[in-house]
Amino acid sequence: MDFIDLKTQQERIKDPLDANIRRVLAHGQYVMGPEVAELEQRLAAYVGAKHAVGCASGTDALLIALMALDIGPGSAVFTTPFTFVATAEVIGLLGATPVFVDIDPDTFNIDPARLARAVDAVKNADPERHPLPLPLRNAYESACAPGAWKRFNPLRPSAVIPVDLFGLPADYDAIDAVAARHDLAVIEDAAQSFGAEYRGRKVCAFGRIACTSFFPAKPLGCYGDGGMCFTDDPALAAALRSIRVHGQGRDRYENVRIGINGRLDTLQAAILLAKFSIFPDEVERREAVAVRYSEGFAKDPALAVPVVPAGSRSVWAQYSLLARDEADRTARMAALKAAGIPTAIYYPRPLHLQGAFAGLGYQPGDFPVSEDCARRIFSVPMHPYLTEEAQRLVFTGAGLEG
Repeated sequence: MDFIDLKTQQERIKDPLDANIRRVLAHGQYVMGPEVAELEQRLAAYVGAKHAVGCASGTDALLIALMALDIGPGSAVFTTPFTFVATAEVIGLLGATPVFVDIDPDTFNIDPARLARAVDAVKNADPERHPLPLPLRNAYESACAPGAWKRFNPLRPSAVIPVDLFGLPADYDAIDAVAARHDLAVIEDAAQSFGAEYRGRKVCAFGRIACTSFFPAKPLGCYGDGGMCFTDDPALAAALRSIRVHGQGRDRYENVRIGINGRLDTLQAAILLAKFSIFPDEVERREAVAVRYSEGFAKDPALAVPVVPAGSRSVWAQYSLLARDEADRTARMAALKAAGIPTAIYYPRPLHLQGAFAGLGYQPGDFPVSEDCARRIFSVPMHPYLTEEAQRLVFTGAGLEG
């Protein structure tokens, strides 16, 4: 059994896929060809954003979004430690400081109440209110006099990057309220959630800038790397387009800012156009697979099935369960493997405990919900072409009736 079945999808769209690829080979505009602009227009209309800017990967989408918002040294950017490394990696690449915020145990997304406490803690250097990164703690301890902190605080709360983990939108109403109180730019990390909805709106329509990924395993994926940014702000859209092509100005030899080589390949855009033609149907299929999974796994009282809050619609990038504890997870994954069922763990170690972020000085226990989920979580096969028969095999492998 495949964890993600791209072969069946490819067979379904073979004719338009081949035609789109042949068209690119015929016109030969392999970089920023017409298919890129067509894809941008179609996806912007789909999510309800005024501007879409294709780029080379989901990581580049986050990077150029931060660059367009002038995030850099001295900026504190709040995000979750329970996500793929790219979310926080781009913050560090620009010299800004990631400030991690624990997650809601039901949704796995950033907890808005904890976010509010984290912003207050950074502003007031209060490690009792929320765990603070080491550079901030050191700066506070070296402040030379009572009251000096407000003059010497090295970090300015600048942005928050909520992650729509596993395809479920974050709680944007609550996050936006915190952001408005503290003048934070919201950057939506929708790398896993393109096609999902929050209170009647498609994801990628939230925040100053929204970012998604077209990595092959994503709900809408290409056959390589790709990504896209969305915004309603024309000035930000112009900055995003400039940054993705070396900070280009009026022409390729005028450079008005520092940028990157972050363009979306024309061939990947052509592939995505073929895939997008069946994408709404695939979203419906994913939802049907998830409903069947939840009905089946709910029979096991030792498993916690995913929660989708009222007003939200997940696109089910992954179907993730929580075992009773780490030993229980190990046993369940071994049983499924013996039955020929692949599984995966997203994510086995939260970012605050990764070596890449050791300089922030976070310790085990700082973000207990993320740490607990990392010990218990595992994912089972999820894709639009998972049949009821295949799901019965998963249930049987898990010791449940099909």
